[in-house]
Amino acid sequence: MSYPKIELDGALVAITGAARGIGLATARAFVAAGARVALGDLDEALVVQAAAEFGDRAMGYALDVTDKDSYARFLDAAVDWHGRPLDVLVNNAGVMPNAPFLEQSDRIDRLTMDVNVYGVIHGMRLALPAMVERGYGHVVNVASLAGKFPLKGLAVYNASKFAVVGLSAATRLEMDGTGVSVSTVLPSAVRTELSSGIDVGILPTVEPEDIAAAVVRTVKTRAAETSVPSYVGVAANAATLLPESLIRLVRRAAHDDAAINRVDDDVRRVYLDRIEKQ
Repeated sequence: MSYPKIELDGALVAITGAARGIGLATARAFVAAGARVALGDLDEALVVQAAAEFGDRAMGYALDVTDKDSYARFLDAAVDWHGRPLDVLVNNAGVMPNAPFLEQSDRIDRLTMDVNVYGVIHGMRLALPAMVERGYGHVVNVASLAGKFPLKGLAVYNASKFAVVGLSAATRLEMDGTGVSVSTVLPSAVRTELSSGIDVGILPTVEPEDIAAAVVRTVKTRAAETSVPSYVGVAANAATLLPESLIRLVRRAAHDDAAINRVDDDVRRVYLDRIEKQ
């Protein structure tokens, strides 16, 4: 599939969940590539502070991705600020509550789906029409390898990321012939607050900068899916072809119950308290 080239020097990139973690690392990577970056986050003070790191190359803006009007104001502000259409949208905002499925509250379930799924839906529905009209543009949805490989204690999070993987794949197909691409980046466990307090054992972990590099790389490759690290994506796909009895042995060896039984509750509570206030 061929797409019009997007030159990042001077391009406008909008990133959600950009005050910290993967989002902020991605902002740094795009600024380093010459882009102008609009950072959106629910924490207005923190995202404005984060944007100040980049001087006049970035703006910080309050954004609630669960509110389509808030998302629209963010994108409008980004275009007004830079004075050119949006080239790249990175749907990165996400939450990852952990608990056994039967113990997690309905409110947290809804929050997870609203942020992780509807946040992506809102962003694409708002950004794609103008991109299609111009005949170019790129959307990157940051999902998770949990969108391919379910884990105990993360059932609703798994569901949300499975949804993003399917949503991105189907929308990419609908964009065929428009010049607009949709890519999905699937990280393994990332060393950010999102996974804080969970001992993932032998499961591979990566840095936010690794994900940021993968996101920027998709602007050139326009790959449908990019797993980080790549071999874990291959393994997740291969797991669907193996007998369940064998996979269960592998899961036990890899401690796939980490989000339930390998948690430092004091450390984890700091993150959970923050997202539960949303």
